Amino acid sequence: MPNPTRIVLFLNQFFGQLGGEEHAGVGPQLMADPVGPGRALVGLLRDGEVLAGTLVCGDNYFAENEASATEALMTMLQGLEPDLLLAGPAFNAGRYGMACGALCKAAQQTLGIPTVSGMYEENPGRDIYHKDVLILRTADNARQMRDNLGQMLSLGRRQVAGETLGKPAIEGYFPQGRLVPQIEAKSSAARATDMLLAKLKGQPFASEVQLPVFRPIPAPEPVADMPHATIALITDGGLVPLGNPDNIEGRASTRWGAYSVEGKDHLDAKDYEISHGGYDARYVLADPHRLVGLDVARELESEGAFKLHNAFLSTGGLSNPVDNSRRLGREMAVYLKEKGIDGVILTST
Repeated sequence: MPNPTRIVLFLNQFFGQLGGEEHAGVGPQLMADPVGPGRALVGLLRDGEVLAGTLVCGDNYFAENEASATEALMTMLQGLEPDLLLAGPAFNAGRYGMACGALCKAAQQTLGIPTVSGMYEENPGRDIYHKDVLILRTADNARQMRDNLGQMLSLGRRQVAGETLGKPAIEGYFPQGRLVPQIEAKSSAARATDMLLAKLKGQPFASEVQLPVFRPIPAPEPVADMPHATIALITDGGLVPLGNPDNIEGRASTRWGAYSVEGKDHLDAKDYEISHGGYDARYVLADPHRLVGLDVARELESEGAFKLHNAFLSTGGLSNPVDNSRRLGREMAVYLKEKGIDGVILTST
């Protein structure tokens, strides 16, 4: 009798039923019995398939300790002798998606096993790892959890069996940027001409080249009364207080911070550091005002140009997926509205 296909599931603390955000700091754990979505997964297994174990790690713990967390999880995973790793689905949970992508990539490289994850299109983990990891396209919430698990399992089965997957649009996974030879009935010139004619006639057509979609951003209304307006300073250059209290990543940042400048008219270089790997930070480290112009802003405030908010906002802009940048922007906008900010001065590198 052939050995069963051993499947391992990776979950975060919430779906692993350890708790919510208050338990996001828990470290890697191995659970022998099915938990959360694992119970649904067991019901989808066929004869000859077993859930060998469930790995669980808190979102914050993984994000703050990616290297050591990945190493610990890989040790547990290797001990389970898996044939397939399913991670998630993470839907639109950014930290969870990043952890799923990192673990899947490590499992493929170290153990040489197939992996499948599932994410919403705006999950930063999708943008970072879709070329390395097979990621099922999901909605932004868990309402279709069982169906998504079934789809992930199906993709995983086919990989274990050595089957060739069809096109992403047909199979439901995100394109991986691979060019796969395929014989078509018409030449590329004929297909391109057909698409052009369809476009000119206003008829539907499907392009074979997937281009990025950038949503138009309307210009905001000008600030009507600048002398009475409250202005905030924001940067994506990664300036953070010494010690990086919010653990803002140096690339593909998933977090941002608000740092007090109340009572200050300058930034002391010894109190700050840079969490951004995309530029030579020596000049900013020597004088943080080259990135966050608090000194000049205070001068303008003293002249009655505007009122300055008592904190500056910061994140890192290196290799940050557009969709994740939008999420960070939305979160900052909520903060700014709550604080009654009328406008911002945004500085970059």
